[in-house]
Amino acid sequence: MVDWIVTDGLTDYRTAETWMEARAEAIAAGTAQECIWLLEHPPLYSAGTSARAEDLTDPRRFPVYPTRRGGQYTYHGPGQRVAYVMLDVGRRGRDVRRFVQQLEAWVIATLDAFTVTGVVREGRVGVWVERPEKPPQPSGAPAEDKIAAIGIRLRKWVSYHGISLNVDPDLSHFDGIVPCGIREHGVTSLVDLGLPVQMPDVDLALRAAFTEVFGDQPQDQPDRAAAPVLQD
Repeated sequence: MVDWIVTDGLTDYRTAETWMEARAEAIAAGTAQECIWLLEHPPLYSAGTSARAEDLTDPRRFPVYPTRRGGQYTYHGPGQRVAYVMLDVGRRGRDVRRFVQQLEAWVIATLDAFTVTGVVREGRVGVWVERPEKPPQPSGAPAEDKIAAIGIRLRKWVSYHGISLNVDPDLSHFDGIVPCGIREHGVTSLVDLGLPVQMPDVDLALRAAFTEVFGDQPQDQPDRAAAPVLQD
């Protein structure tokens, strides 16, 4: 069983990060169950361990949080479903590459519930969708926009951080960074693709897809299991 927590409102980034680290430590010690935590953050940029200074193009726009997850700059904000993933990768085979592939498959299966085809590309982290209505790539292939970012860290073989799926964020907020260091492609969301999707719809799809991909049965935990994290 994996604890499943959904937090309404906006969650402070540093408080959430502290809670994740403590939970990962407890999982490694065998004193807490694995956990998926769904939330939204206020507008911010986070810088992974590979972030490059030149990719922060508007450093005054939103708060910037250096973090220990893998990856480069990404944006979090209202309308984006963040899923923090605290799972025992050691117990699940100690195969980090396979674990990341499972996270990608989780996003793709979630998108499939809305008849959106997500793809992964070599050399481009995250999940992408083709945009045939846009000018093609120089190679002649259809244009592609990023719809979900993935970035994790392991502590004693327990993961934390996770995925962020664009449901209906303000896409102009991505303009202050080069998302994940990739300049040649844009970003999109489910609503930008023309789908009248709301966050509860996405949460249901994430839950079903999680069981499909990971084989675990989530069990609901009250929001107070993640308190105190709410930001006014």
